[in-house]
Amino acid sequence: MKLKIGFIGLGLIGGSIAKAIRQYYPDYEIVAFDKNKETLALATQESIIDVAATTIDDNFHHCSYIFLCAPVSYNTAYLKQIKGYLHDGCILTDVGSVKTNIHREVEALGIEPYFIGGHPMAGSEKSGYSNAKAMLIENAYYVLTPTSKVPREKIDNYVNFVRDLRAIPIILDYQEHDQVTGTISHLPHIIASSLVNFVRDTDTKDELMKNLAAGGFKDITRIASSSPTMWQHICLKNKENISRILDAYIQALGKAKELIDQEDEQGLYSLFDSSRNYRNSIPGSSAGPIKKAFAVYCDIIDEAGGIAAIATILASNNLNIKNIGIVHNREFEEGVLRIEFYDEGSSKRAAELLQKFRYIVYER
Repeated sequence: MKLKIGFIGLGLIGGSIAKAIRQYYPDYEIVAFDKNKETLALATQESIIDVAATTIDDNFHHCSYIFLCAPVSYNTAYLKQIKGYLHDGCILTDVGSVKTNIHREVEALGIEPYFIGGHPMAGSEKSGYSNAKAMLIENAYYVLTPTSKVPREKIDNYVNFVRDLRAIPIILDYQEHDQVTGTISHLPHIIASSLVNFVRDTDTKDELMKNLAAGGFKDITRIASSSPTMWQHICLKNKENISRILDAYIQALGKAKELIDQEDEQGLYSLFDSSRNYRNSIPGSSAGPIKKAFAVYCDIIDEAGGIAAIATILASNNLNIKNIGIVHNREFEEGVLRIEFYDEGSSKRAAELLQKFRYIVYER
């Protein structure tokens, strides 16, 4: 059955969902509104959307799904504008990583029977429609937070729709969602950004820290390159949870400081041993909120054409490289060359291929 899908906002997440819908349901009609006219023009040119709406207007009549994909602060404002286009067969959803605020606004507007909050736990340090891709949500957890007044049939339909887009649906209470994502997504972004700024503010005049901080430091702070606007909105809309979580984390840092100050050998060992064991127990394929980097490390001899030879081997086997470079700070890393790929399959194929050519390869 041909459906009509509406999008309010067509950035990284909205654009990726639209592309996934176009890939798996090529005959669906997709109408989209975005403030950026260049985004709408590109999406039209790529045949991802059928109708480019310059305002939220009658183009959104008769939609089976309407996705709110603007920053979380804007999504609540758009609710009033979209209310008049809702009907019994319509599911209204969003893609924000904060749910409490929009659920409260939905309740205040009396549109609970239509609303199922959504949060595809996928993303990138890059933003905007130009970086959107259908595979972004593939095998990623997709949290659904239906209101208590949504009919079971609508929930089942949405769950099946998410599965059809190759994502993994999970149903949560919206308040539980904000607590969970506050801890495993929002807190790490704040830590990464604060750590980067701390290094910048305490660096030497000749930026010695910056020049030596490649490798592991750059990996653990990669998410600090995410959209400042998006994270500004997230922190403001989930401030109660984030503030409480930060208090608990600051206490944890204080305990670590005490162990160091007191030279508590057993306490320090337990700190690092327990964290190592817990981290190693996390599935490598876990589709969490922070996008995984697929990288292969290998040893190469310092000679002319060394990197070019590897790039040629990979290119001749149709493997696309996302990033490649020498790891100068290898205190915590194995391998001289770091090669990053767009997906896990390419990373594994590259490792096998390079090993056949007798390169020493280290997989993460």
